[in-house]
Amino acid sequence: MAAVGSVLRCGLRGAVALPSQQRAWSSGSGSDQLGELGKGAGKGGGGGGAIREAGGAFGKRQAAEEERYFRQQGKDQLAHLKKHHEEEIHHHKKEIERLQKEIERHKSKIKKLDDDD
Repeated sequence: MAAVGSVLRCGLRGAVALPSQQRAWSSGSGSDQLGELGKGAGKGGGGGGAIREAGGAFGKRQAAEEERYFRQQGKDQLAHLKKHHEEEIHHHKKEIERLQKEIERHKSKIKKLDDDD
């Protein structure tokens, strides 16, 4: 816990100087750098555009529209993937039927050869 206190006192430069096992933060997903959506430019360096940098109601609306857009993109991708897998299943079932017919054909040839003996 002493490392935590030194990180808080020394700031980022002091934390970088500490050995890696004593660092008191985790890299996480990076969401802590974004700040609250629609509240202006985040701490991560990228502002996300003029409307989002301005913040306020327009920034919140823009953030909500972006979230809605990406959520819809995810749904569309999942639907496309599901359709692709259903088509693959159909194809494989047809292939199984074809191969079963081939097996039967070969069995009948073997039976015919046995009958000729």
